[in-house]
Amino acid sequence: MFTLTPARAAVLRAVADTFIPSAAGLPSGSEGVDLDKLAAGIQAQPLGAQAEFGQLLDLLDKPVLGLTWFGPLRSFATLDLAQREALLQSWAGSRLPQLRKGFHALRKLCTFLYHGGSKTETPAAWATLGYPGPDAVQPAATERPIHTLTPTRDTTYDCDVLIIGSGAGGGVVAGELAEAGFDVLILEKGPYFHGPDFTQREVDMLGSLYDARGALSTQDGGIGILAGSCLGGGTTVNWAGAFRTPDYVLQEWAREHDAPHFTTLEFKESLNAVARATGVTTNYARHNGQNQALWDGSQALGQEVKLIPRNERGVDNSDAHFRALGYSSLGDGHGHKQGTVRTYLQTAFAHGTRLLADCRVERVTQAHGRASGAEAVYAPAGLPEVRVTVRAKCVVVAGGAIQTPALLLRSGLRHPHLGQHLYLHPTVAVAARYPHRMNSWHGPSMSVVNDTFTQLHGTNYGAKLETPPTHPGLLAMVLPWLSAAQHREMLTNADHLGSFIVLTRDRDGGRVTIDKHGAALIDYTLSEFDRANMLTGVKAAAEIHVAAGATAVYLPHGTLPTLRAENGTLQNPETLAALPALNWNANRFGLYSAHQMSTARMGGHAPTHPVRVTGETVELPGLYVADGSAFPACSGVNPMLTIMALAHYTAQGLKATLPVAERAMAV
Repeated sequence: MFTLTPARAAVLRAVADTFIPSAAGLPSGSEGVDLDKLAAGIQAQPLGAQAEFGQLLDLLDKPVLGLTWFGPLRSFATLDLAQREALLQSWAGSRLPQLRKGFHALRKLCTFLYHGGSKTETPAAWATLGYPGPDAVQPAATERPIHTLTPTRDTTYDCDVLIIGSGAGGGVVAGELAEAGFDVLILEKGPYFHGPDFTQREVDMLGSLYDARGALSTQDGGIGILAGSCLGGGTTVNWAGAFRTPDYVLQEWAREHDAPHFTTLEFKESLNAVARATGVTTNYARHNGQNQALWDGSQALGQEVKLIPRNERGVDNSDAHFRALGYSSLGDGHGHKQGTVRTYLQTAFAHGTRLLADCRVERVTQAHGRASGAEAVYAPAGLPEVRVTVRAKCVVVAGGAIQTPALLLRSGLRHPHLGQHLYLHPTVAVAARYPHRMNSWHGPSMSVVNDTFTQLHGTNYGAKLETPPTHPGLLAMVLPWLSAAQHREMLTNADHLGSFIVLTRDRDGGRVTIDKHGAALIDYTLSEFDRANMLTGVKAAAEIHVAAGATAVYLPHGTLPTLRAENGTLQNPETLAALPALNWNANRFGLYSAHQMSTARMGGHAPTHPVRVTGETVELPGLYVADGSAFPACSGVNPMLTIMALAHYTAQGLKATLPVAERAMAV
């Protein structure tokens, strides 16, 4: 495991001070970055990645470092500030992928931890950004509606149905089956947070509620991946967008993957059922600055924009509710967002379901040719680990498209397509500066969508234009760093910044494998086809910013091409036209994913689809998959509602077939 030795800590302090030197009364990077939290983020990665990061720091501590940038043969900390910055700039543009990867790993960690508030006090930089910090109206302390198990010694549980994961997939299956009378047990890797537990501080919430403490990435470091890992999974930390699956996607899945149920009335009713249960609505009137800009700029260009359905209840147009909605990606302590913790898991708990949070499942077990339960470790923070064994008549895996295939592979499944076809909805941010305050960290993170570019060149592939959360940690991490002065200037008065995201429906995917310890490894390279569609979306986003009144648009490449505009007119169109000619290899630009899909894809052709249309795995009877990994291909929209509908549909089949499985097991 990665160890933060005194020498490595000294290197990190020097690195942080180079990315963020002290200025104008602001603390330096080393004063604002909690190195213990940085180390915890590294220790949440696979062991190979931990070793690689340790080697990076050890290299920075040696004179041979000079060979990587043709500089003095001295260690990083002994260089003067200008030399240290020149070294980092050299690495950022290096032809060597490992140097670019090292630069971005250090940059993301330092800028996020500094601006996201890794230390307990209020970061001084927030005032410079114009960021007010967590909402003054904090959630009230109320009794938890769900009580989880807390075993203190090695324990065995028996149940009808074991569900691994509690998000959009597992939560729905649990609620449906428990209400139908089945004895259900849920194992969830992450913690259970409620009310005031959601502090609205980025570093703490990403570190607690997201997989790998929010630092999950592809092996080459080129794509940062946000995946919920807490009770409620992605429904606890997503941005509340509740999109229905486009008809053309459902028809494609039915036609190309021999999965006709996606176009049936029964699946539509599953979509309707989960939408009703989660309060999906477009009955809201207020947009934050960047959503209003997306609306206004799109309309000025004659492009259609629509309201995004959101799964929220009890929200009015008051300033208090408007502010609170801006923190939903960090967990909603006020209870407006209707994720599974507020809906299906409460139903499940009311009908006797047992839930065990902070429980890492090592493998699914088998007996008599069927799934028979699981072996797991209960590991709450700060307490001794406890071994957990579960004996079940049926197992449903719903750990998400990264962890589900990893678990199935650890459990001995070997279908050739298991872990393949990883789709990520690769996403870039296009930020812009406006002459007026945007305050985009308040209000719904996403309330407006432009679908003009979703089906490009006569295909079902293209890009959606939406908006992201813009709290300072993620904002600082996403915006390119060319120098300390440039980055500080860009973040000054960040309340005038607005961002759009280009969410690409990718045709050409990646894969998930496991290392020798069973940890998930993610490989993904953005194809030329998908990159071209992404850049079409980038161009459109830039033009919408200009039409909405932005004065500067920051294009999402590490060289920071910047557009200038006056009165809605672009002043340097040649910069935008030259964008496709730039080098778009990994770690030359910021690429992110909040949606992971299709690594255990469902379909009617067993040799190419690890999961049957019933949700049961091809290889192991009694083992089901009910999350985004079962999508035949990527959804093209924020996937929460589609996952919930697929889980609901799968649960209806389980209600009818599980007694058959019980009899088969008893024979």
